[in-house]
Amino acid sequence: MDLTMKESYDPALLAILQHVGNIQDFLHIYFGFLYRKTDFFRLLLSDHDRMGFPPGVAQSMVFKAFKIYEKMAVQDHERRMKKLEEKVKKEEKSAERINAPPPALEEEIGISTEQCPVAKEPPGAVGEQQSAVESVKETVKPAGSSAAAPAVASQKKLPKTPRSQEKFHTNSDSYNGAVRDNYVWSQDYTDLEIKVPVPKDIKKGRQVSVDLHADSIRVAVKEGSSEAVLMEGKLTHKINTETSLWSLEPGKCILINLSKNGEYWWNAVLEGEEQIDIDKINKERSMAAVDEEEHAVLDRLTFDYHQKLQGKPQSHELLVLSAYVLKTGKWCQRPPEDKQWQAWQVSGHIGSFSNSFAAN
Repeated sequence: MDLTMKESYDPALLAILQHVGNIQDFLHIYFGFLYRKTDFFRLLLSDHDRMGFPPGVAQSMVFKAFKIYEKMAVQDHERRMKKLEEKVKKEEKSAERINAPPPALEEEIGISTEQCPVAKEPPGAVGEQQSAVESVKETVKPAGSSAAAPAVASQKKLPKTPRSQEKFHTNSDSYNGAVRDNYVWSQDYTDLEIKVPVPKDIKKGRQVSVDLHADSIRVAVKEGSSEAVLMEGKLTHKINTETSLWSLEPGKCILINLSKNGEYWWNAVLEGEEQIDIDKINKERSMAAVDEEEHAVLDRLTFDYHQKLQGKPQSHELLVLSAYVLKTGKWCQRPPEDKQWQAWQVSGHIGSFSNSFAAN
């Protein structure tokens, strides 16, 4: 049965899962069905028994199916880790290029110092002037030379966006977001947080007006009989207004939490404003956003990953090893790979299971 065939059962299984609400109860329903309607849990204890399985065989079948999808999950994890490593290396190289002094600036500085009267100073002094832009400015200003203008202009034209975005990530208020003239914003996998500064005399909620709609936002403070709009515009993506909320930090800011309508990253809050480069943000999902069941799965995958690196048994192998020890009373680092053990794990009783299922 290929994956396409397996996905055809998703609607029925998803309906059950949504009804019970969690994976643990879903598994109880699944195994309860096998218990009531099949011979899956019936033990084959003698040669006269025609239905059931030898002790441990049914458990081994479950482990075998589990192992298939666990392997797929581990491979997915390894691919994500590889992509993350490549991304980190790319960002490190990009940071090195950003921090390197632009060649064009050095050429402009050389020209300006040649035409400046103080260029007759010893070479050591000129070298010190070329090492910093500010020292060049101080040297050029008293000379009144017009050649200094291109050097200063070229400095102002340097790309500031990468440096600005780099600074955003060092501030928790603008992490994965940006700092704008009248507000600052950050985001994670599911939410977006905005902080709008307010005057010191804004200390009560009734002095604030916040209108949140699915595709727009308006933030204002009341000044007497009028309102001063602090932030207003159309959102770049839709939000869930039912779970979005805001609060006031008296005399400091209005804190707005927008619940994303989908799990995707925003490059801006309002349409028309400067966008950030979402390829340079941290796209890893925070562990705080992972529920208890997913957390357990991630812990198990991490354990298996480290066990695999050390050449030790993984979680599913440890379970099989426990079954082997209980069955044989012998301890070993790994279950032996002899034919007798393999035959015990996967016996020819799948047919009787299928027949009994059809009979019921």
